[in-house]
Amino acid sequence: MEHFDVVVVGAGAAGLFCAGVAGQRGLRVLLLDHAPKLAEKIRISGGGRCNFTNREAAPANFLSDNPHFCRSALARYGAADFIALVRRHGIAFHEKHRGQLFCDHSAEDIITMLLRECEAGAVVRRQPCRVQAVRHVADGHELDTDAGPVRTHQLVIATGGLPIPKIGATDWGLRLAERSGHRIVAPRPALVPLTFDAQTWAPYAALAGLALPVQISTGSGKQRTVFQEDLLFTHRGLSGPAVLQISSYWRPGQALSIDLTHGGDLGGALLAAKLTSKRQLGNELAQHLPTRLADAFLAGSGLDAHRPMPDCRDRDLQQLAQRLQAWPITPNGDEGWKKAEVMAGGVDTRDLSSQTLASRHVPGLYFIGEAVDVTGWLGGYNFQWAWSSAFACAQSLQPQMAGATA
Repeated sequence: MEHFDVVVVGAGAAGLFCAGVAGQRGLRVLLLDHAPKLAEKIRISGGGRCNFTNREAAPANFLSDNPHFCRSALARYGAADFIALVRRHGIAFHEKHRGQLFCDHSAEDIITMLLRECEAGAVVRRQPCRVQAVRHVADGHELDTDAGPVRTHQLVIATGGLPIPKIGATDWGLRLAERSGHRIVAPRPALVPLTFDAQTWAPYAALAGLALPVQISTGSGKQRTVFQEDLLFTHRGLSGPAVLQISSYWRPGQALSIDLTHGGDLGGALLAAKLTSKRQLGNELAQHLPTRLADAFLAGSGLDAHRPMPDCRDRDLQQLAQRLQAWPITPNGDEGWKKAEVMAGGVDTRDLSSQTLASRHVPGLYFIGEAVDVTGWLGGYNFQWAWSSAFACAQSLQPQMAGATA
């Protein structure tokens, strides 16, 4: 049986980084992954350029049933730390929008960097290599793998979440956590397009492909969450950054409220135009909205787009403006794991140490990255959680197998 100080299961963002940091601290590390392709989620992220972090990443950009859990890891290894690593490897990058950092060339640059970090730590990597069984034994863990049995004092689970099953996503890590006595916050798709029933969506289906900046919100009172981002109409519902962001906070049965005018006093503008403009209603509304959107909402409101502005009733104009600035619409679901960018939920953080990501139930067992109930906003925040949680975990690992033969 082979012996290692650490076995990391999952060679994605968190697993690769954790293995590299631990290896460079002098630990003997084995990194395993069942998928034939390495770090496929990094490879396809950001349109192939990998939005690898966000300059503004802070605890407020993450949601969890235990919202303060992420503070320690983010404080110990933040965006500036990962940016410094990227610079050391000579990777060219640029800021695209609101602190979002992308590779100039390709996501492959980040994968290559992580592999070099692992090589610098003499990490042993086996892929594809499945873990068939895990046994928690005295002073460690035993794993049955495709390459034979392995024993380790410390086992790190970095198997990610459930999105994009076609690239190998599974619930293996969550099942292991549950078998090991950990609570699981129910997983659900996040950063995902939202859908509507056919009858609700019929008036808007023809708008597919239309995009515009909006303010979008869901919830009420202290639970109300608001984003200002771009909205995209699709054949089945709504997508774009605005909806991906709000989807992490939306719950079934809740309505969305969308300001399609992106602020301003549309009602006042229309009433003023009634007194001064000779345009038809449709043409006047198109001064404030894309024409296709204006036509769809006029039709849905039963208003004549060809009516001259002076002939429009004040009440109709005010009601139209109110609907456009607080469009209430209730999704019937989302596009599911195949379109979700990340998983919300996961291993309950109350069962983990916020400083080390160690299990409170099983000595030497750790959970990092997306498998944990910490979910970031759209825009590089989830990669930053991968780096931060991996680093916090790797710094706490200790050499335990000195003298054993690997």
